Amino acid sequence: MRVLNQRAVLDRLRRGGPATRPQVAKDTGLSKPTVGQALLDLEQHGLVRPIGRTTSGPGRSAVVYEPNPAAGHVLGIDIGRQRIRIAVADLAGAVVARVDERNRCRSAGALVRTVRELAERTVSDAGLSLADLVVKVVGTPGVPDPRGRALTHAPNLPGWERRGLLDDLEAQLGPDLLVENDANLAAVGERAYGAARHVDVFVCVMVGTGIGMGIVVDGRLFRGAHGAAGEIGYLPWGAPSEVDDHGRGRLEAAAAAESVVALARRHGISSAKSAREVFALAGSGDERALRAVRDEAERLAFVVASVAAVIDPELVVLGGGIGGNTALLREPMAEALARMTPLAPRIATGELGDGAVLSGAIAMGLRSARDLVFDRRIPITL
Repeated sequence: MRVLNQRAVLDRLRRGGPATRPQVAKDTGLSKPTVGQALLDLEQHGLVRPIGRTTSGPGRSAVVYEPNPAAGHVLGIDIGRQRIRIAVADLAGAVVARVDERNRCRSAGALVRTVRELAERTVSDAGLSLADLVVKVVGTPGVPDPRGRALTHAPNLPGWERRGLLDDLEAQLGPDLLVENDANLAAVGERAYGAARHVDVFVCVMVGTGIGMGIVVDGRLFRGAHGAAGEIGYLPWGAPSEVDDHGRGRLEAAAAAESVVALARRHGISSAKSAREVFALAGSGDERALRAVRDEAERLAFVVASVAAVIDPELVVLGGGIGGNTALLREPMAEALARMTPLAPRIATGELGDGAVLSGAIAMGLRSARDLVFDRRIPITL
């Protein structure tokens, strides 16, 4: 019963913010002496801390308590084709160290080692070691396969689909490691900190080097029977006979970064080497680039129309290097959607930019870490 009371008091402080003993007693229904003992125990175990006293109102001032953010730390890792981003956060979600480096690795082995080196550097910057972390969450393209201890559907990272890769990551980063699809984590991040706050049914479409989608239904990630829900890059584009062994004829080949450059060339722009350059030209008013962007918008509208017919989301959040250009994409997407379907959800730009996956990794890590910290610090005696 004592442990249950401690958990109830800590949960109240986490949900409702800093409070005094009388406030916690009122909100939990526990007696003031019970709350006082629970707060004393939690403080002794480093899980709560006093942050001052009340200064207004009648009667004696009271001590104000809050959860101790330094009781544990989580590590978030975003492994992308172009960048590797890593951050350490305390239990309040405050980032205390961060690293952002270009991904120059050409093999899975090199990438795993680089991730380990960058993680150690980030953790050291926070004054910690990898062993001090409660939970580590890795966001990566692909779908984790627990049976083969591998990632599937991750063609943009060389060698990343080999068997045993998840074991390699755990060997380098240590236990309490969670590996999650990057688009799923972007959806978690946007719901926790960004454009999808308080939205229970939405999708987050990430368009960059590849294309993927995180799905949230009833406030929870929806992964499907095999974890592949949201792998929209495999949607067919064009006639079925046009799909070949290299993925041509699939949506990823038609709508991701390389396709934007190809569309620009089709409209007479030979100078643009990246999707970023195409959108920059469109932003400056170049008519040829604007036509390429309109073509891209129509392909993304096809994605939204397909998703709307199946999931009926309240909101579609666009993210990634291409999806973040909503100012240019929104109007032609709306026009294309009006032609395709009467089921047109609201479309918004992701608020977290290139930090969406990392923010989602931190948010997911905190959910697990807060319970784990309590269980490890409060012994249960029978």
